[in-house]
Amino acid sequence: MVTIAFDTLKFVKRLKAAGFAEDQAEALSEAFKESQGNTLEDLATKSDLKTLEISLNGEIRLMKWMLGFVLAGIAALVLKSFFV
Repeated sequence: MVTIAFDTLKFVKRLKAAGFAEDQAEALSEAFKESQGNTLEDLATKSDLKTLEISLNGEIRLMKWMLGFVLAGIAALVLKSFFV
């Protein structure tokens, strides 16, 4: 999981300097921190994407083999029906 440091004290001080009341600045700081925390859990890293790509490539390769066997079985049944 990716974590990004967020300095709530600095954020509150900046809001207070801009004219916010202390309780407003603290509430806004906490709300911002919570909203960013939830977003970070949904992010995918490059290694997550690479793992997914490898997994999907393996599954696609397996499905191609399975499809080949199914088609070969169907072809064998069709040929058998003509030669029996």
